[in-house]
Amino acid sequence: MLSSEETRLVRKPLLMVGLLVLLMISGAEEVQAELIVCNQSLDILNVSLGYEETGEFQTEGWWSVGANRCSEVIREPLASRYYYLYAEDVFGQPVLAGDVSACVDVAKFFIRGTEECWVRGHRAVDFHEVDTQSQQRWTVFLRGGE
Repeated sequence: MLSSEETRLVRKPLLMVGLLVLLMISGAEEVQAELIVCNQSLDILNVSLGYEETGEFQTEGWWSVGANRCSEVIREPLASRYYYLYAEDVFGQPVLAGDVSACVDVAKFFIRGTEECWVRGHRAVDFHEVDTQSQQRWTVFLRGGE
């Protein structure tokens, strides 16, 4: 049988090993999202994303972001400084718009190019430019009526 002093000496390293394993596990499950859109309004918002890849502008969507919720839009480190967002409420009214015209569609979409949206069966909207300042992670907060 171990004395109380010997028990304490055995438990302390076991406790340290346990804490180290816990830290390693929690670090392995780190959030992967690198561009997050948070909706600080009381309405559900639909968000689409625009970005340039291999010299061509492309858009994709939709992410539905509940009231006072966040959504992971890009799940890898950001590769560009500038991304473009467009958000509208469930009635199709713009909540976040800018001055960069690009295409969106009614349902889930991935569209290459910004020309002739209507001719290609899409809708043209104005995206808001987001400057991530070349960070690998960025969060955008949306409020109703921006």
